[in-house]
Amino acid sequence: MFIDKAKIYVKAGDGGNGCVAFHREKFVPMGGPSGGNGGKGGDVIIVADSKLQTLMDFKYKRHYKAEKGQNGQGGNKTGKDGKDLYIKVPVGTVVKDAQTGEILADLVEEGQSVIVAKGGKGGKGNAAFKTATNQAPTNAEPGEKGEERWIELELKLIADVGIIGFPNAGKSTLISVLSKARPKIADYPFTTLTPVLGVIEFDIGDYLILADIPGLIEGASKGAGLGHEFLRHIERTKYLIHLIDVSDFRERDPIEAFKIINKELKEYSPKLLKKPQIVVANKIDALSDKSLIDKLKDYFTKEGYKFFAVSLITKEGLDELINELRKIKESMLSKV
Repeated sequence: MFIDKAKIYVKAGDGGNGCVAFHREKFVPMGGPSGGNGGKGGDVIIVADSKLQTLMDFKYKRHYKAEKGQNGQGGNKTGKDGKDLYIKVPVGTVVKDAQTGEILADLVEEGQSVIVAKGGKGGKGNAAFKTATNQAPTNAEPGEKGEERWIELELKLIADVGIIGFPNAGKSTLISVLSKARPKIADYPFTTLTPVLGVIEFDIGDYLILADIPGLIEGASKGAGLGHEFLRHIERTKYLIHLIDVSDFRERDPIEAFKIINKELKEYSPKLLKKPQIVVANKIDALSDKSLIDKLKDYFTKEGYKFFAVSLITKEGLDELINELRKIKESMLSKV
């Protein structure tokens, strides 16, 4: 199961209480105060772990508490600090304060972390209050309370290229053909219920990460269909493959389908339309009239898009698309 949103409660450890004690030792009648300070409470820290791919663990456990600091002791002994609590999340997780919506961190690298709740300070023991005029203080401080809050976690996939388009356009098939990913594929809309990552390898150590974004529909930016849940995953990508199905052009005009999806991208975030798009016409093997491909190529070329026509069944045109993806990888490396 792919879970990409979660809400959890975090509570840092309370600080330990300061101690009231007096030095008691034979032949030392005026030993004075010896109460130690309390230990600090543990912090709650969220850390990115590349081994994780989903927020599923947080579906079953929602409350997290760090260890309390121990109380101070006599003999000027400071209480032990509470252990920090580390909560692991997938790389690409955005951490927000659930009440204010403030973004606390965007964890995009392995090992990147953020303290979401700070442990309370330990209280001072009575030894800390000794002064020239108060040689035997009998007061000590209680430990401070640790911070607590509700946190929202939102996972955004990190991929180089996102594959977008209407349901059943062939996105799952494309990513399975280009990479080693094996998404479940069937002949009905909304086959892909979760984003799928795939890797296309050109040479050893030379690869592109692809993300199959579940089918968008008209109204997705307003919550219709499945698209609203997955539009945010497109934000991470550097390039987009816009897949259009030309086999049902009588039911849905390919150019109109292209415009509808881009309209949803714009309404969700105008920045998405600034990402370079490659238009790929799929299912050309089902066309009896190949002139449609020429018309589409003329249109998209004039609009400034690179255009490719492929059949994922016969593999026609696939080499040209792979060569273009290789060029994309080279251009990304040149910008580093």
